[in-house]
Amino acid sequence: MHPDLPIHAVLPQIRAALAGPGAGVLIAPPGAGKTTAVAPDLIGQSWCTGQVIITSPRRVAARAAAERMAEMLGEAVGATVGYITRLDRKTSAKTRILVVTEAILVNRLVDDPELPGVSALLFDEAHERSLDSDLGLALALETRSVLREDLRVLVMSATIDGARFGRLLCDGAPVIESEGKSFPLTIKWLGSDAAQAIEDRMAGAVLTAWREEQGDILAFLPGVREIERVRERLEARLPDVPIHSLHGQIEPAAQRAAIRDDSRGRRRIVLASAIAETSLTLDGVRVVVDSGLARLAEFDR
Repeated sequence: MHPDLPIHAVLPQIRAALAGPGAGVLIAPPGAGKTTAVAPDLIGQSWCTGQVIITSPRRVAARAAAERMAEMLGEAVGATVGYITRLDRKTSAKTRILVVTEAILVNRLVDDPELPGVSALLFDEAHERSLDSDLGLALALETRSVLREDLRVLVMSATIDGARFGRLLCDGAPVIESEGKSFPLTIKWLGSDAAQAIEDRMAGAVLTAWREEQGDILAFLPGVREIERVRERLEARLPDVPIHSLHGQIEPAAQRAAIRDDSRGRRRIVLASAIAETSLTLDGVRVVVDSGLARLAEFDR
């Protein structure tokens, strides 16, 4: 565990909220440590005799959170801490903390609303509203009001309206606020050339950052196609530099390599989709290069 994380200052308030009213809202900025510190603290409470389930909006983030908590406990994933996502799971009879994607929780609530063996539900990144997240919270609150008054519910986010969510959970649900970690930030505008393809512009921007700055580089691109094309351009110019892709289609081993520091201590470049904007912490990153573009699916009306 890392006692220097800001979230540790409010853990006693979280324990009191879940032991008393049984529900609460936690507002904690990025870097506070809410995703990895709250659940390990709760499993030692007298009322927590079953599992603590944490929801995550993305498969990559769910795996990363489980692996980080298991590492903090000095265990392998699948022991005290496990995860379940679509087509991938690591869990066992010893698992007390289970990280799942929102759709997995919805399916479990539909199959068995009583949630036997579950003591608490933690809804992480609640501001990333989706059909699955809203339905999962609604079903959990229905279970709590009708079948399981002892089920604890904690909604966690960096930006939500805490008072509004508190009223939704139950009367007297407290809103707990944690401080975050902030660092000096310098923003540079590198200009834009519409005559160039986005892949060429981003490759040039990353190379500029590589020459002029220190530390690892995280670059945001709108999709897998752009990520792979920029990677091809950079590998031709920087043949000895570890360059990683990070998006929803990569294998767990490649995900771990992108998130962690290089095993040989080298500077690295991570080319990511919007999946890395929230829920993930990338070790060693000092420079972010943002294309300013995103690919969104919308209905044509």
